[in-house]
This record gives sequence, C-alpha cells and structure tokens, in this order.
Amino acid sequence: MKKLILLFVGVMSMANFYAQDATDALRYSQDDVQGTARYRALSGAFGALGGDLSAISINPAGSAVFNGSHISLSLSNNNTKNDVQYFNGVNTSKDSNIDLNQTGASFVFRNPNSNSDWSKFAFSATYDKAKNYNTDWLAYGNSPTSIDRYFLGITENQAIPFGVLKLQPGEYLEEAYANIGSSANYGYPVQQVFLGYWSGIIDPVNLDNDTNNDETNYFSNTAPAESFYQEYSYASSGYNGKFSLNFSTAFKDRLYLGVNLNTHFINYDKFTSFYETNNDPDSLTRNIVFENWLSTIGSGFSFQLGAIAKLTNDLRLGLSYNSPTWYRIEEELIQGIDSNIADPDIGYISDIINIYPAYNLQSPGKFTGSLAYVFGEYGLISFDYSLKDYGNTKFKPTSDPYFAKQNNVINNQLTMASTYRVGGEVRLKQLSLRGGYRFEESPYKNGNTLGDLTGYSVGLGYSFGNFKLDMAFDQAKQSSEYRLYNNSGFLNTASIDSRLTNVTLTVGFNL
Repeated sequence: MKKLILLFVGVMSMANFYAQDATDALRYSQDDVQGTARYRALSGAFGALGGDLSAISINPAGSAVFNGSHISLSLSNNNTKNDVQYFNGVNTSKDSNIDLNQTGASFVFRNPNSNSDWSKFAFSATYDKAKNYNTDWLAYGNSPTSIDRYFLGITENQAIPFGVLKLQPGEYLEEAYANIGSSANYGYPVQQVFLGYWSGIIDPVNLDNDTNNDETNYFSNTAPAESFYQEYSYASSGYNGKFSLNFSTAFKDRLYLGVNLNTHFINYDKFTSFYETNNDPDSLTRNIVFENWLSTIGSGFSFQLGAIAKLTNDLRLGLSYNSPTWYRIEEELIQGIDSNIADPDIGYISDIINIYPAYNLQSPGKFTGSLAYVFGEYGLISFDYSLKDYGNTKFKPTSDPYFAKQNNVINNQLTMASTYRVGGEVRLKQLSLRGGYRFEESPYKNGNTLGDLTGYSVGLGYSFGNFKLDMAFDQAKQSSEYRLYNNSGFLNTASIDSRLTNVTLTVGFNL
C-alpha cells in the first residue's frame, strides 16, 4: 500500500517552483512548413497567391481567391535523421511516422447583387499541424565532467541546508521528495539536490556530524574519477496544432481581405535517460542512471489579418500579420534516479508525479510580405518574407520573479529572425510541376544553440476537373548544440545535425 498511497500524495501536490526556461518558450513559438502537398511543394511561399487551404494559415485573405468551394485532406510521412556527436562518440538515429497533418473546407458565396463591388465572400474551417515534435536520438562518449555538477551547481547557487534533505520521523523517501516539491520555500531545485544526495552522488561536507543540519557545502562521491563514459537518450512525441475559422471577401476581384481566429493546442511528451559510469577504483559512485519524463498540454488563441492586392492581372502583392499566441500550459514531471550506492528505496521516487501550476506563455507575433507573378495558365513564381522577434516571447505573469528572470534570459538569448521562401509552378495542361526553397535564420543571437535552417521542395499535381491529386517531397537541414541540462553547473552539450524529410499526399475536391 505504501506505493499506492504515496502516488496519490504526489498527484495531489503542487510544486511551487517553476522549471520553465527559454528552451520551452522557443519550442512553442516555432512553426514548421506543414499543410497541403501543393503548399509544401512551394516551400510555403503562398502569401500573395491564396487559392489553397494551407495558404490561409499564412494570409487569411487567400480563401477569397477560390472561385468555388473546396475541401482537402493531407497525409504526410515524416522522417527525421539525427547525426549526434558527444565528445568522442558519434551516432545516427532515425525516426519515421505517418499522420494527418491538414484538413479543411472553404465555402465561397457569390454576391447575388451584381451592382456591388464586393463580389464574393468566403468562410473556411481548417486544421493544420503547426509543429511536429516526434524525434529521438542517442548521444554517447567520454566526458571529463560528471553529472555530479548538475546537483552541485544548484548548491553553489542556492544555500540548501543539509537538514532539509533529511527524512522526518516516520517519513518515506518518496513522501519527503513530494513534500519538498510542494513546499513554498523549496520546490524543484531542492528536489534535485535531494535526488543527488539520496542516490549517493553527493554528500554534505560534514556528513559524520548528524546534528549539523545547517551544513550547506557538498562534495561529489564520483571523485577522484576524471573520465566518465556517458549515454544520453532523448525521445519526444506530440504536436502543436491549429484550428482556424476564416472569413474573407473580395473587392472588385482586385483586393482580397481576410481574418483568421485560431485555436491552438499543444500535446508534448519528452523522455530523457542519462547513464554514467567510471572505472576509477577510488570512486564511491561509479554507475548512475537519471531519468526524466515530462508531459505537457496547452491551449491558446491567436488571430491573423491579411490582404492580397492584384496590382495587375498577373502581379500580386500580399501582406499579413500574425498576432502573438497566448497560451495556457500545464506540465507534469516524473523523475527516477539510481546508482550503485543509492538508498534501496530510491526507486519509489518514480511513483511521484510533480504537477506544476498552469502558466501563461506569449509567443511573438509575425509580419509577412509576399510578391507573386502569375503567367496566366502556364505557371507562377512566388516569394515570401517573414519577420519574427523571438526576443518578445514572454512567460506570464511578468510580475512573477522567476518569470521575470526567464524573460530577461529570453531577451538576452533570442533575437529577431527572418524567413525567406520562394516557390514556382509550371502547368502542362492538367499536370503541374512545382519546386521551392526556404531559409530561416536562427532565433538565437549566438547562431549556434540552434542554427539556420535551409530546405528545398519538389512536387507535382494532377487535375481531374473537380478532383485534384497532389504530392510533394520536402527536406530541411538544421544544426544545434543541445544542452543536456539547463543548469549552470553541468554544461555538457551534444552537437546535432538534423535532417527532416517529408512526403505529403493531398486529395482535393471542388464542391
């Protein structure tokens, strides 16, 4: 009964320390090029074109370009390849999945009043997957730094009396861990030091003096080892999806105006497992396992405004504004830790679920300018430029001391980033050949934590009249320096070269 009772205690406890940081903020502020096969084949360069259900996600005026009502559904096969280097270790990981990444319908209504300058109106309901979080990789190699620095780094930044880590009379390990997490005075960082102590990784300097509850200095039990073989496995799944209600209209078939009201939803799970061993016979702690399971759900709202103008019959200009997204996010964390000298009951820690208070996140807004030239029935070429200031990302309430600190970190680390997209299409009667290229600047000021993204795309489509079939292949590459733990004590990073490949099939119908 011990485990069942304490599991209930853990679920009911609310940790009063927030563990969110700039990495979390950026994760929910970025979008992929998702959507219909035609949209992806042009690398998303659709801001001045419209006439595609996914183009509405860039410029809401695009639905008024449709000549009639339209419905589409898209399936995509997503493949991720990660080449990982960690000190002297090199490894390649691959992941693949198939999902429904787009569906929707647009209904066009012609104005029965032929004397009105407002020729038509459109109403659309669309779903697009904005971000795919499915990936996994493994890093391994020999490090000169032990995971002990993760726990010691906290004690060096915050005085944690040894008495806080001790069990009270009749208290179980997992109960003490849950109580620390729910305490207004301690919370998440003290939980981590608690794990480090009871797993045998660190000890107080005056361990032999049981009465010295005020001791705040700690040392490592992995010393004097100087080389550590380490493995870090990362696996995440989930998505950031967007459901949009769109309203648009056409003025004299020269000016198209539109608005989107967007509902966002986040479903994200991440599991990380760290393993360390050393061969030093004088090291007390020689084998360590540290696991973390993070589960995140969230919902949000944003709006978009857009316009497309036909400067001539062939030249089109587009402009759109995407508001910030206002999220409300909830998170749960489960931790597990063990070592060759850990307390035998340390395994029960993984029965405790840390449920964090819901918090608010405001992602940055985005401006997009677009230019397209349509060569009659023979094809088109299109260009989009977007600007997004990631430094404007904010945790809320901003009056919260911890959030204020993280917002300052975000402002110092993240910057304004530009995105360039170009696409073209050649039409050979019912057959269309397509291609595109995109370049996205790094949102980080240093350009290394997450590098620039480059991608290309190709595709084709065939029109059977009211029925259309489209297919696209797109690939993007990006490098990153991934910090294993966001902690000033343990600074180890894995260098990752990611290649994202997608094959998308879209079926569309004119109603």
